[in-house]
Order: sequence, then structure tokens, then C-alpha cells
Amino acid sequence: QLVESGGGSVQAGGSLRLSCMVSGSTDTHCMGWFRQAPGKEREAVAKLYFDTEYIYYVADSVKGRFTIIMSHVNGKSTMNLQMNSLEPEDTAMYFCAGPGLYCTGAGDPADFGNWGQGTQVTVS
Repeated sequence: QLVESGGGSVQAGGSLRLSCMVSGSTDTHCMGWFRQAPGKEREAVAKLYFDTEYIYYVADSVKGRFTIIMSHVNGKSTMNLQMNSLEPEDTAMYFCAGPGLYCTGAGDPADFGNWGQGTQVTVS
């Protein structure tokens, strides 16, 4: 089960931190953050492996601004997306997803089995 939080509205140049609480069997699987803007296809933002926390993919459009982080504390696992220097082009619904078949490259969102409900990020 995946539950996102942390979206909201922010001015350009600002920051937001998205969180995704992860429960269930996800050991050794790929997890990721995706986004979908109105009228556009869903795209991968960043991906990592749940257990090793190795980051396999970060979209060129967010490199240097977004950081994906996995946290395992007191038996609870959270996948975070720290978003800095936000731009209006980052406006989208953001989703966490996993487990996924492939972690390298942008891939196909259809490779991921479970999705959170999404959280809206609006940058003006």
C-alpha cells in the first residue's frame, strides 16, 4: 500500500517535500516517483531500489533540483521526494509507485504494479 502526502502550492523557486508511506512486500523491488501534467502522459521522475536505496534513474528535467530518498525508521519505510528550485513546468499530479519491474531508464509506468492516490503540486 502506498500513501502520498506533502503536495501543495508554491511560488517558483520554492521547495516542497513529498512523502510516500510504503507498506507491504516491497523488498528488493524498484520504487519510484512519477508525475502527470494535464494533457500529458505520465512520466518517471526518479526511481530507486527499496532495500539498497540505490538511485537508478533521475529525469533530466529535475536533475540537480529533485532528490529521491528512502527512509527506514522503526520498521516504517517512507520514500521521499525533495523538490527544490521548483518551476511552473513542475506543476503536475505526483504519484509514488511500486514494485516495478525495471528501475533503469525512464521505462514504462505500466511496469509498476501499485500506485498511490496522487498528490497535487502547483508552482506559480
